[in-house]
Amino acid sequence: MNSITRRMLLACAVSVAAAGFVPASFAADKITLRMSTPASETDQRSVALAGVFAPAVADFATYQPHYNGSLIAQGSELEAIASGDLEMSIASAQELATFFPEFSIFATGYVHQNAAHQVAVFNDPLMDPFKQKVEDELGVKLLSVMYLGRRNVNLRQSKDELTVMTPADLAGVNLRMPGSDAWQFLGKALGANPTPMAFTEIYTALSTGSVDGQDNPLPTVVDAKFYEVTKQVVLTSHLVDLNYVAFSKAVWDKLTPEQQATVQKAADDAAESGRQAQLKKEEDLVSFLREKGMDIYDPDLNAFRTHVQAQYVGSEFAASWPEGVLDKINALGN
Repeated sequence: MNSITRRMLLACAVSVAAAGFVPASFAADKITLRMSTPASETDQRSVALAGVFAPAVADFATYQPHYNGSLIAQGSELEAIASGDLEMSIASAQELATFFPEFSIFATGYVHQNAAHQVAVFNDPLMDPFKQKVEDELGVKLLSVMYLGRRNVNLRQSKDELTVMTPADLAGVNLRMPGSDAWQFLGKALGANPTPMAFTEIYTALSTGSVDGQDNPLPTVVDAKFYEVTKQVVLTSHLVDLNYVAFSKAVWDKLTPEQQATVQKAADDAAESGRQAQLKKEEDLVSFLREKGMDIYDPDLNAFRTHVQAQYVGSEFAASWPEGVLDKINALGN
């Protein structure tokens, strides 16, 4: 290249930079966005990101998903993004709470009411301090919220034997819950007698009556065939679970404003696609389980929400929650 050509290109580049953007012909090579997730390739979140997010950013980025924790060990993804060894992950509120205890509010019973409420909370100004702290202290940008599903109470008794409408109806019910203190607290808050037990032991315990029930999303009830040893599902929706689309702040800051807008829209569109697919799956599973002869019904959700939240307020689990945030979250719901 001769000096005249170099000067012409330099002058053009300076002019473009002054205008505030860089056209594709002057852009650097495509960036690589490695996504590490413990989910499988067929998980609704994985399908949505590969089918919606990846093609939306394809002009300037190559999306490389790594499933089943094959790239980064589950639970280490946020540290990998912070250290520059990873570009993307899907992060739970529980994971973020290990860095920032205030995030535990988003992993608490009856904080999120449904999938739409999750989105309203995530997009509300009340989330701004949470998001900013993750960016400033961890170098992770939370782009969007993905819906995982609702945990419900699944019991051996038929609805005729035990109809659950309020927490009082669960008194004396031995309910298998995960073994952590937070899960056991939630079980007690629901009104049940929580029983810690490994997941692999649940089916046998239900069949023998060692426990009266268990709590999980409907896909788990079907996948684990718990419907073979139980008779009802109470749609308590006591935990509306979520993941955040986590993105490297260092990579984000290198994108042009136009690219940032594209990435943001791609994440939101992927989250919405996965959300609708998961909601449809839950709806289909209700029909499937009813065909299997199970009773499936809604309890008094207001009674459950009021009772459970009252158990948390003033407890050690709520000690890190910013003042007034729970009220703001509730106000965005029904």
